[in-house]
Amino acid sequence: MTDSKLRNTCESTNMDFLNNLTIKKFHEGLASKQFSAFEITKAFFDYIKKNDSQINAYLRLTKDLALSQANKIDVELAEGKDLKILAGAPLAIKDNILIEGEPATAASKILENYRASYDATVIKKLKEAGAIFLGKTNMDEFAMGSSTENSAFKITRNPIDLERVPGGSSGGSAAAVSADMALAALGSDTGGSIRQPAGFCGVIGLKPTYGAISRYGLIAMASSLDQVGPITKTVEDAAILFKEISGRDELDATSVNFQYNDDELLNPKLENIRKLRIGIPKEYFIEGLDKNVSEAIEETIKLLKSLKIEFKEISLPHTKYALSCYYIIMPAEVSANLARFDGIRYSRATSEKRKATTLKEIYFKTRGEGFGEEVKRRIILGTFVLSAGYYDAYYSKAQKVRKLIKEDFDRAFKEVDVILTPVSPTSAFKIGEKTDDPLQMYLSDIFTIPVNLAGLPAISIPTTNNQRLTTKDGRKLPVGFQLIGKPFREADVLGIGQYYEKLQAV
Repeated sequence: MTDSKLRNTCESTNMDFLNNLTIKKFHEGLASKQFSAFEITKAFFDYIKKNDSQINAYLRLTKDLALSQANKIDVELAEGKDLKILAGAPLAIKDNILIEGEPATAASKILENYRASYDATVIKKLKEAGAIFLGKTNMDEFAMGSSTENSAFKITRNPIDLERVPGGSSGGSAAAVSADMALAALGSDTGGSIRQPAGFCGVIGLKPTYGAISRYGLIAMASSLDQVGPITKTVEDAAILFKEISGRDELDATSVNFQYNDDELLNPKLENIRKLRIGIPKEYFIEGLDKNVSEAIEETIKLLKSLKIEFKEISLPHTKYALSCYYIIMPAEVSANLARFDGIRYSRATSEKRKATTLKEIYFKTRGEGFGEEVKRRIILGTFVLSAGYYDAYYSKAQKVRKLIKEDFDRAFKEVDVILTPVSPTSAFKIGEKTDDPLQMYLSDIFTIPVNLAGLPAISIPTTNNQRLTTKDGRKLPVGFQLIGKPFREADVLGIGQYYEKLQAV
């Protein structure tokens, strides 16, 4: 298919071609030469140019890199080489994941002039698989936020309702996939930053087990909580992308050498899925849960019961302390990790910095003008809880509570294999609605944070009735449900998710 024919096909079907394109369908189309990697990459760039001015999913495009990668794939295809399933797949990458030679700002002005000097391990693996990088996506600055309103450069909008947030902090990646401006994307998840935006945008978001994927080359926020993961259109795509980027990395001491069963991940058997027991924690269905969310989760449970999966009510009693615990541990790690951004390393060449006459002035001027308000808030809070006289009162106690939360999950997983919860208490809220109330914003992650504290895998999947009426003017917004698995049992949540999607298709 020529470039013009492909473009005409896309335009004449209102982009149904890109809308229906999954990783597997893309691979089949490329292998059978229905299109070339160069043609499809150009089609994505044309579509991004046409639509992203409204959504603002991307901070910048990596067009030269992408087209060069696409040409390489086409040459290999012409030579008759076998291509991996991700070869030629056009992906979006969150801007806190390093691609050698490309800017990596973490949506912060303090890094606006920084270019990555090396590839993150996940990027290196994707390059080896032949994936194509369309660009770097917008995010909350240094991944601190739940709405992608904290970016220093632009506000990303939810493609389903442009007046609403896409969630955060991986809002740009979720919006790009939801709007068909990428086949799939990478995000990072510290307290729900993959799952919550996936839920708000009606796509799939997988937060893997802590240690399952290397964090080398991910700009650190909170090192004991951060995890890279995929955002995709289908659960199967999430499994494909996860399989490619997981594994032990000698450059990340926290990564684990766990051998996943490829067949379990990609071809789950129904008889094995039916052996799993799903737990419903009573603490997650509380006052404050939006009625539409509650009804959507109930419908999801009914549909999953049709697979003859057993359900059991469970208790996670320390859940109520998770948010408070997280907002002590996370800022403490933020304070330590962001100390490196001092205005000298990863330099910002500002006029104010040039006027400074002492080292102290450089620090105050560059950090003061380089960091946004939310980042400053968390650095100050973290420095406080780590300071002499307060460490035992706050940080040490928070770590003890974290252990109790993990022990809750350990006990629950003796009775069940997977836990089902909402992703968020509400569907996507309006832009500006919570910016003046940080505590209300933090509550958006109340159901996702415990997973990070315990280091577990979890996935966000759109509910049965993906589009639900939630606004006065009749606009429809997605609701996501969350499946939480045992450590390194991504296969369980991915397997249930894949069969759930098959039920939806019936």
